[in-house]
Amino acid sequence: MNTRRQFFATSAGAALALGAGVGAQPVAAAAARRIKIGLSSYSYWHFAAVKVSIDDVIDKAAALGVDGLDILHRQMDCAEFGRLDDTMHAYCQRLKQHAFRAGVALVCLSIEQDFVSPHPAERHKWVAHTEKCIEIAYALGVPCVRVSAGRWKTIADFALLMKARGQEPALRGFTEDDAFKWCIDALHKCVDVAKERGVTLALENHWGLTNTPEGQLRILKAVNSPWLGALMDTGNFLENPYDKLTAIAPQTVFVQAKTYDGGGVFYTLDLDYQRIAKILRDAGYTGYVALEMEGKEAAATAVPKGLALLRAAFA
Repeated sequence: MNTRRQFFATSAGAALALGAGVGAQPVAAAAARRIKIGLSSYSYWHFAAVKVSIDDVIDKAAALGVDGLDILHRQMDCAEFGRLDDTMHAYCQRLKQHAFRAGVALVCLSIEQDFVSPHPAERHKWVAHTEKCIEIAYALGVPCVRVSAGRWKTIADFALLMKARGQEPALRGFTEDDAFKWCIDALHKCVDVAKERGVTLALENHWGLTNTPEGQLRILKAVNSPWLGALMDTGNFLENPYDKLTAIAPQTVFVQAKTYDGGGVFYTLDLDYQRIAKILRDAGYTGYVALEMEGKEAAATAVPKGLALLRAAFA
């Protein structure tokens, strides 16, 4: 008995000493943690008429040895809207088991919503949709949900929006401040549900209110919740991307990394992933970086190239 007590006392002391050492060197400890490379299911389906199923993407992700899978909600084999019924719940449970047996972690559910509307009923529709998707993430065992703020939609055609570099005028009679208030109020509601389910919301730098780091950070600061962080999409700042990515890096909880093999479906950027990796490391980021291949080349060849690029940059 004395020997056992001495062993536990010695072990406890060693653990405390080790813990003190780790605590004294937080930067070194963070540097030793590996950024994990994931894959977005969107890489295999760019909204074409025929979907590539999530089951198929799970198998492809397993074969490619990725650390985690980011599921695009619109790519799932279910209606985008409507309630989470028993059939949908069973589908989520089956996907979760499939991924577990394949050795692939389900790490993010990427959903779409738009809170920029002067009509309360329209905003409520998107809040309800977001709350339902949080429940889907909970059923899948997914810890993160990608969310969007929304945009005015005064430029309806996406190609024209890209020509305008993602900038569009406000609806007549309303201001940017109105839009930010609508979005912030809506996200406050969504965050309450996310906290209950233990799901982190990740607000993407996207077109509209989050087209600039200032807009994205304004929303995050106003909501002010540990259950809402930034999603860094490396391809959504069209000009001076590195300064803008640096600005949002400290708030980033998930990363989607664009590649454009064969030329971009919508546009093409020449991104320096060694530089982006340094930005994230300098900010202390140690989460997932999920490949979003958005090029015209076949995914069968472009996705492995994109993963190799990210693995080399973030090694």
